Amino acid sequence: MPTLRPTYSLLRSCRCLLLALGLLAGAGPAAAQIGLPGLPQLPGGLPSRLGDNGLRDRLREKLLDTAELPGKVSLDQLRALNMRQLLQRHPAQLEPDPAGFPIVRKEILAWSPSEAGLAAAAAAGLTLTGRQEMPEVGQVLVTLRVPDGIATADALARLRAADPDSSYDFNHVYTGAGANDAPDADPAAARDNAGSLPRTKPARAVGGDVRVGLVDSGIDGSHEVFENARIVRWGCDGAAHPAPHGTAVGALMIGKSERFTGAAPGAKLYAADIYCDQPTGGSASRIVQALAWLAREQVGVINISLVGPPNQMLGRVVQAMVARGHLLVAAVGNDGPAAPPLYPASYPGVIGVTGIDPKRRPLPEAARGPQVMFAAPGSQMAAAAIGTPPYKLVRGTSFASPLVAALLAPRLPTPSPAQAAEAVSALAADASAAGDGTGRGVVAENLRVPPSAFR
Repeated sequence: MPTLRPTYSLLRSCRCLLLALGLLAGAGPAAAQIGLPGLPQLPGGLPSRLGDNGLRDRLREKLLDTAELPGKVSLDQLRALNMRQLLQRHPAQLEPDPAGFPIVRKEILAWSPSEAGLAAAAAAGLTLTGRQEMPEVGQVLVTLRVPDGIATADALARLRAADPDSSYDFNHVYTGAGANDAPDADPAAARDNAGSLPRTKPARAVGGDVRVGLVDSGIDGSHEVFENARIVRWGCDGAAHPAPHGTAVGALMIGKSERFTGAAPGAKLYAADIYCDQPTGGSASRIVQALAWLAREQVGVINISLVGPPNQMLGRVVQAMVARGHLLVAAVGNDGPAAPPLYPASYPGVIGVTGIDPKRRPLPEAARGPQVMFAAPGSQMAAAAIGTPPYKLVRGTSFASPLVAALLAPRLPTPSPAQAAEAVSALAADASAAGDGTGRGVVAENLRVPPSAFR
């Protein structure tokens, strides 16, 4: 339609400008997905109907809903750019692996290494800096330090050659799978952009015996949605490090307030903070240890809204957890439909979740492939935020995954291979078919809290 061309051209120009200014880069140690800057608030936190908040939020949604990026810049390239920025911010703690993914500098992980492997490590000058017994999965996680003068990749190659029957890998760093690691935009500012959306149906409070796990960044327990929540925490030596991503994801799972209801209000949340405001936060070693804790606590369903490359340690613990009968629910990521698979969502047995818009279309930035098992709301939805305003819009597969996990939790109170299979089958039976890219169907549509709820 000719009348749409000026608007489309404007949106393309705006996106080019954002790219040129670097405003699509992530804004935190964990940012490696497509990031956009937070939106400023007017005095008193009350956004103007046509002010910067509303306009920029509508532009944000429209730009992300444009499948073709101008200047031949792909979503995968944006991720690579953001990873480089992450490495540049923390050169003393992080370095790239041969594929460019961030890893903890000079660290190698070993999964129950043999005596020959440990001897080879010592002979090469590596020192043992950590040993985590994990009887729940029948293994030991060992951390080795590579000395100066030896490249981490070279040390890894030596160990693999000396001990081929054991598993060795880099200590990769994983990041949030939201289109923006920090929620942004006051939902009231975008209400006219989604005012026709149906109001959310309140989720039924689940029984007090329902438990669900979360591996993410820290949760702001002082937020009103967690006022009556039961949260068991792990990580950070007992210190609290609230973060936007973990707070939003946790709220979508169990949050409850006058204006907001998560998918399973009343459930007990076992929340592992694997970031703790550290540059090395989100490492494979911390994810493995968090999963071992959740296995020890016998938590049946666990949400992981994180993405990164394949890692032997992460793959081994995922395999062990699935064999025990846990359901691991993971976001598939936002690098675009042509991007390589991201993990842990792409490991066998993991419930990969993509995000859809209000019209039931997969988000254009969401990953595609056989790893997608279910689709759930992932845009034009509100979640809890730190500070003012207390609720902001979120977008991405990060925020679809917790809805699926919370729906599965009542069906799998404790790990059980048979019950896990039954829980997935029951959810699939409840799912609605919505075409390519949605796996076994769409679920949790009634759990989207739209901007119109904040009129």
